[in-house]
This record gives sequence, C-alpha cells and structure tokens, in this order.
Amino acid sequence: MSARSLSVNLKPDALMRYETSPLVFQNIAPPALLAMRSRPDPLHVAFIGNHLPRQCGIATFTTDLCDAFEAAYGAAGLMVVAMNDPQSSYSYPARVQFEITQNDPSSYKAAADFLNSSNVDLVCLQHEYGIFGGKAGGHILRLLQHLKTPLVTTFHTVLREPDVDQLMVMEEIAARSDRLVVMSEHSARFLRNVFAVPPDKIDLIPHGIPDMPLVDAASYKDSLTEGKTVLLTFGLLSPNKGFESVIRALPRILSRHKKVVYMIAGATHPQVKRLEGDRYRIELQALAESVGVKEHVVFVNRFVSPQEMASLVGSADIYITPYRYEAQAVSGTLAYAMGKGKAIISTPYWYATEVLANGRGVLIPFDDSAAIVDSVTELLDNESALQTMRKCAYLYARGMVWDQISKSYMHSFVRAGASHPRPAREAFLPTIAAQNGSGRILGA
Repeated sequence: MSARSLSVNLKPDALMRYETSPLVFQNIAPPALLAMRSRPDPLHVAFIGNHLPRQCGIATFTTDLCDAFEAAYGAAGLMVVAMNDPQSSYSYPARVQFEITQNDPSSYKAAADFLNSSNVDLVCLQHEYGIFGGKAGGHILRLLQHLKTPLVTTFHTVLREPDVDQLMVMEEIAARSDRLVVMSEHSARFLRNVFAVPPDKIDLIPHGIPDMPLVDAASYKDSLTEGKTVLLTFGLLSPNKGFESVIRALPRILSRHKKVVYMIAGATHPQVKRLEGDRYRIELQALAESVGVKEHVVFVNRFVSPQEMASLVGSADIYITPYRYEAQAVSGTLAYAMGKGKAIISTPYWYATEVLANGRGVLIPFDDSAAIVDSVTELLDNESALQTMRKCAYLYARGMVWDQISKSYMHSFVRAGASHPRPAREAFLPTIAAQNGSGRILGA
C-alpha cells in the first residue's frame, strides 16, 4: 500500500486511539508561577517583533500572542517594540511603544536603552532572520548585547544547515537567552544537534490558534461557494508556495468532481511585491487559463481579517499546503486549518510531517500534481475517511489554542526570571536615533 493510501484510509477506530497533542508545554503551575500571579503588580513583558497592521506571518503571530497574554494576565504588564521594514510606517495600537528601523543599527541600541529604562521585567523576542537588518539579521545582536533584563526568544526558523553568518547569529542569541521557545520537535532537535543548545534550555510550545468550533463546511458557504467543493490554500503569496501544482492537478480532479473550486486567499508577500510586483499571481492566473480551469480558480487578493479568515477556512472542504521545500519549521496557516478541523493535504515540509502524522492529514511528494489528484479524489470519494481525518486534526489542535499557549509562555517567562534579580531601572535619555525617528518612541 502506498504512503498516500495509508494516510487516507483510516481504520474506524483510529479516532478512539487518539491522544492529546504531545506538543503542548507542560502546564504545571510551579510555586514561582503562583507567586508571580499573586504579586501586587503584574509581570511586565516587552515583546519584540513585527506587529499588525504590518502584513506578515510574524506580525500576525506576535499580535495574537500579545492578545492571548493580555486576555490571560491583563494589558497593564505588556508592551511591544515593533520592527519596521524599509520605507514603511504603520498605525500601531497603543501597546506598541517603540519602533525599530530594520536597517539602522543605532535604532537597536536605542531600543535597548528604552527597554532598560522601562518598567520591564522580561523581554520576549520573536526571531526570524529576515525581519532584522544586517547579515543574517545580525543587527538584533546590538540590542541584545545592551539588554539587561531576562530574555526568552521564540525561534520561528531553525535551520538544519545554516551558513556561517546564520550560525553565528543564532549561537549568540541562544547564549544570551535565558529560555528558547520552538514550535516543533524538529526545531528542538536542530537546536540541540546543530547549535549545541542544552536540552533543558528549550521549551517546546506549539504555534497558537484561536479556539474554534468544529463545524461542517456547508455552514460557511456563501454565494460564491454554495453547492461547490472548496479546495483552499491561504497565506501570503510567494513563488516557493507551490500553488501551481494544485492548478495543474485541477483538470483531472474536475473530470471526476465537476463542482470543485480552488481558492487561493491572500495578498502577495510585501517583500516579494516590492521586488517583482504581482508576477507570481499573474503567472498562476495564466496557468489556470492555459490548462482550462480559469473558472475554477478563485483568487482572494488581499490580506484577510481574522473574521474573513475564519469564514474562508471554514468554507473549505480540503485544505492544501503544497509548499515546495522541506525547510519550513512552522506554518501558522496549517496550524489554523487544523484548529478548524479541516481535512488536509500537504507536502512533507518539516512542520507538516510532525503535526499531520498518525492520520491527521495526507502527505504527498513535493511538486507532484498527480499525487494531489489521487489524494483529493480519494478523500472526496470517501466521506468517512475525510470526516475521521477532520476530527483527528481538530482534537490534536485542541492543545494549541491561545489560552493554553499564553500559560505555557508565562511558565517559560517565570523560569527565565527565576535566577535574575528584578533589573534596576536606568534614566532614558533619548539618543539621536530615537529623536530623529530611526528608533521611535510612540506616544512620547
């Protein structure tokens, strides 16, 4: 039996053997955490990373994590230092109190000075190489070298084969961090084996998702999708996403299931758009026309709101992530689809192989349209297997809801701060960088 068939043809009792997601960081309330909760003043945490309305996955993640932390522990103890990309400015919410200009080293030092003078007990850094300036995002080291508070770093990408600059940056961040958070066992293993991080310094906390009910797709269908079978991919568009594989598969899928539509939801990634405009989307549209499926491919060409995202994903009968390369440590869109209880088909990038194991999804080879045809038609021909897969994914994802994730982060924060005295505050004298806008204090 092929790997594809084995993934789809679940036995009826597969769901009964399901156990809760093993990825959840142990939610134990140690004495230190109980003491922290009883403090007269809240734990003050500063998050460093992208933040909405900037349009990218890290911005969405940081915003969602802050929302969850605020819901669990209150807004009084939370602030954000936001990373700004070149030639961009954003209308941030009040929690964003300082902005760093990506390519200006002086603004990173200004941010450290600001944090050291603020009522901050701990800093949580959201790390992705591409959001910081310098070689391999090395400018962030300037901030960390001057930071005096405990540091917890979330690594959104952990590479198995980093280049020299990537290795150096990651090793220094790891050395300066009190705790390191990763979202998959793959990433934890790479930290141990490639970057020589001690295992007891690593916290495995899944990618968070909203708490959503398991609802049949038909209840989300609108005038565009009612009566149709929806295959969905969503997220920012870039050429490594492999959407063309699904479009090439559509003619054979439609020969058996004529009411199928493939929806591609999301704007072109801002960095890609600056370099080459909407070239990739135009190529996908041309491909759909050339293979005769233009009327069956729907583009939702915008950065969708959380409300619209819930409706779009809810309307999907099958969710597909056809990414082209294995080196992807996490996928927020895949986690979200699992949280909605979708039947999922994916290429075997690192994160997908981990979370879609044991019947929670179908794994197919990279750039293999024939495998997409086989997997889609097998699921659409076998409603029982499709529904069992949905339930397996949904139950697994219950351990990933933001309420639990915020508690796991608090546990990590307490462990990070346990060996540090409360940092002394310094008077903040705005540097030239902070005064001229390259590192900007908001509300000042």
